[in-house]
Formats: sequence, structure tokens, C-alpha cells
Amino acid sequence: MKILNLYSGLGGNRKLWGNEHQVTAVELDCSIAKFYSHQFPNDKVIIGDAHDFLLNHYQEFDFIWSSPPCPSHSRARFWSSKPNKKVKPVYPDMKLYEEILLLKHYFNGKWSIENVNPFYTPLIKPDTKIGRHLFWNNFQVLEFTFVDADIKNGNLKEWEDFNGFDISGYKFNQRRDKIMRNCVNPKLGIHILNESQRKGFFTTNEICDLAKP
Repeated sequence: MKILNLYSGLGGNRKLWGNEHQVTAVELDCSIAKFYSHQFPNDKVIIGDAHDFLLNHYQEFDFIWSSPPCPSHSRARFWSSKPNKKVKPVYPDMKLYEEILLLKHYFNGKWSIENVNPFYTPLIKPDTKIGRHLFWNNFQVLEFTFVDADIKNGNLKEWEDFNGFDISGYKFNQRRDKIMRNCVNPKLGIHILNESQRKGFFTTNEICDLAKP
């Protein structure tokens, strides 16, 4: 199966996917992409804009995973131990919803877009909620219970152990704690991939085709 892994980061979601698939990963940060390529040497790693790559290449893949940047959506923007601390306002990054609409209406394969619980009511209702993660996807995902990393109170070493990555020997362009907090739990990543391949489940496009006279 040909898989597109967008905003791949360290590769937490990809860690348990195995080597039987042809995986193309897209990551903008070259230092993070270097770490990913060392972890998954059989994957094709592209350094570039994942949002643009999706628009130009989505039709080339069987399954697409996308984890667009979450800081402008996250409730964490309002976490503070200082009650009077002002939060700098930003526009929520609408690339999240652009990708949902693109895949929902144009892509015939299986797809899943992951993000966090936002500080607002999602503009498009998510299809699945697992822990602190929201998923928009075109296949059914069965309930899944797992222990996620404590991104609010944990520390870098705990997050490394939890996700099974050792980043101590690498230099990054971003803060290490930020990179590791953004890492999707590997157990969650393999659960979503497995659900996308579950026999008897149909994409919304397939259901519509079956309904045609």
C-alpha cells in the first residue's frame, strides 16, 4: 500500500506501521526530517510544505495521514499558572479544514487527519475522538483506550520513553520539548492505520457508489 504521511515530525504515528508499505513522508523542518529518515530508512522523505504537496500529489496514494500544526487551535494556548497572563491572539490555521474538505470531496482512498481538542467548537465535526486527539476520516474507527503522554505536566525524558524515541544525539531547529510533545503515540498511529484496512468498512465514496441504481 502507498501511504502519504504529512507533517511527519519524528514519526510517532508511523513507528509501528512496519516495512511492508511504501511510505512517503513530508516534513518542512530539515532537522526533524533528518531524524525521521534515520528512524525509517526505507521511507521516502521529502523536505517541503506538506499542505502544497497534498494538493499536488494526493491522487498518487492509497492512504493519507495528515497532522497539520495544532498550536493555533489548541486549548494549551490558554494554559497558564499566571491568571493575568495575556494570550497573544492568532488566527486559527485554516489549512486544517482545507485539507479535510479536499480529501472528503476529491480523494477516493482512505484518509485520516489528526489534530487536538481546540479551544473552540470544531468548524467541521470530527468523526473520531480518542483521548486528546480528534480525527477526521472517511472510515469507521472502533473505540480505542490507551494511556497518552502527559503533555501538560510531563518532561522530555518521560515523553521520549513513552513514545520510544531517543533524540539526545540530534540537533534540532526547534525546542526539544515542543518536538516531543507534538509526537503522536505509536499505538494510536497503528490503531488508525489498522482501522482503515478493516474488511467490511467502506469509505463514504464507496457507500455512495453502492447506493447508485
